[in-house]
Amino acid sequence: MTQRITSASGTPRHIAALRGGLLAAAATALALGTAPPQAAAQNHDTGNWLFVSVAQGEGRHAETPGRLLLCDPPQGHRKAAEACADLDKVGGDIRRLERKDAFCPMIYAPVTAHARGEWNGHPIEYHETFSNGCGMAARTGAVFAVDG
Repeated sequence: MTQRITSASGTPRHIAALRGGLLAAAATALALGTAPPQAAAQNHDTGNWLFVSVAQGEGRHAETPGRLLLCDPPQGHRKAAEACADLDKVGGDIRRLERKDAFCPMIYAPVTAHARGEWNGHPIEYHETFSNGCGMAARTGAVFAVDG
């Protein structure tokens, strides 16, 4: 015969312990300032923000750390002012950014750029894989300058 151990609320103890652990982890994340990008952007009360990330390889972005690009005032990465100015010209539509002339090596080292956020009250979702970082920079300018 198996005995089931439950908490006072009738929930099995291992489930109750898991819930408590998740709540503690969430509280710790908030205390350390590691809130999700949407929550962090809403705290800044701006309509123009993007959470940008760059992953090595094709199609991956979920596990890649990124940066929160805020544009009032520009902050979030080393080229935030340039990125915000470029995005303002195209209404936040990364696909409409002007391609820059560049001499890129013909080396296949794919990178995947991902951005999500809000621009002038409109949701932004962008995902594209480039043959290498040089090609990404030529196509997207300063928007994905997340290193350093």
